[in-house]
Amino acid sequence: MVLFSSFVWSMRRRHNKRDQEEKTNSQEPRLLRLGEHKIGDDSSYNILLEKQTESQDLSMFPLSLVLKATRNFFDENKLGEGGFGSVYKGILVNGKEIAVKRLSKTSGQGLQEFKNEVTLIVKLQHKNLVRLLGCCLEGNESLLIYEFMPNKSLDFLLFDTTRSVQLDWKTRISIINGIARGLLYLHEDSRLRIIHRDLKASNVLLDHDMNPKISDFGMVRIFGGNQSEANTNRVVGTYGYMAPEYAMEGLFSIKSDVFSFGVLLLEILSGKKNGRFYHSEYGLGLVNYTWNQWCEGEALELMDPVLVQSCVPDELMKCIHIGLLCVQENPTNRPTMSSVVAMLVSDSIKLAQPTQPAFSVGRLTEKSGQSPSDKVYSNNEVTLSNVTPR
Repeated sequence: MVLFSSFVWSMRRRHNKRDQEEKTNSQEPRLLRLGEHKIGDDSSYNILLEKQTESQDLSMFPLSLVLKATRNFFDENKLGEGGFGSVYKGILVNGKEIAVKRLSKTSGQGLQEFKNEVTLIVKLQHKNLVRLLGCCLEGNESLLIYEFMPNKSLDFLLFDTTRSVQLDWKTRISIINGIARGLLYLHEDSRLRIIHRDLKASNVLLDHDMNPKISDFGMVRIFGGNQSEANTNRVVGTYGYMAPEYAMEGLFSIKSDVFSFGVLLLEILSGKKNGRFYHSEYGLGLVNYTWNQWCEGEALELMDPVLVQSCVPDELMKCIHIGLLCVQENPTNRPTMSSVVAMLVSDSIKLAQPTQPAFSVGRLTEKSGQSPSDKVYSNNEVTLSNVTPR
């Protein structure tokens, strides 16, 4: 973190010095050569930088340009707010729309998230990953500038009974396939094996054509060589999407991302949010309810009612089947994302029988007067604690 702080300070000093030398009010983003700097002291990030064969260009946006685009971070331009800061819509002088992620000055994880996202996203190129356009490090501001997604996040549409009608069956299948391909790229097709650790509906953005793009890479971890799993004493993630081995033991791998994908898949099919789902007979959890309906031969009951006219029942059953394979209790029984992608696009692959799913880490019961939160940060070995407000 000390090295990264030095990196941030040096970039700001270089940026301010250049402004003084040029004595210009140019409103054009400048290019920063990332290859000229070392980012952080985490060996996983250094591995990524060492594998970089040539320096990368990243646009440095002047703060004045960002302030003008967002109207000084006007509240009406706010798109959302998370544990690390707020996201604002902006419009550049040429009419291009952008999304500006403003890291909170009070968040202890702000610099770490900034390091993750700048280090990674500029190197990741896939149509199902959100694209980073540049950043701004000026004054006390740490800003990330992304392409703007006009249809907002998946949860904005999916969990609203009025807006969810925009997601017909064909659109939902396309979204499912896109998320799967984006996750496959992170796990197997990018330079290193990347674990997202916080895949959820609010971290899937939708473009003009409803194409999904995975976002928010502040919590990712990188595996190098033959590494397949790791353990952490600091559990970060979101209720309802976390694999139990990660939530309870801090053990994460590509299979913990697969679990999150399985939960998200079932949410897309049902239109219900796992962490807030309740059925009087089966108790808390969309995953457990789906399993019981599957065992009783009534899995079609899971279908979101708005899909009645457009849904293809056989396709729905196959997707439920795949979802249950992804949320199995034993991580080794869960398929890889390459297998998931193959199963989604092929009708000739025979699917294995799913075993009983793991319990799903849902919303904890809050004490009277406490405000609920989806995000969790934990420094424990067994239980979840230290719930941080969003």
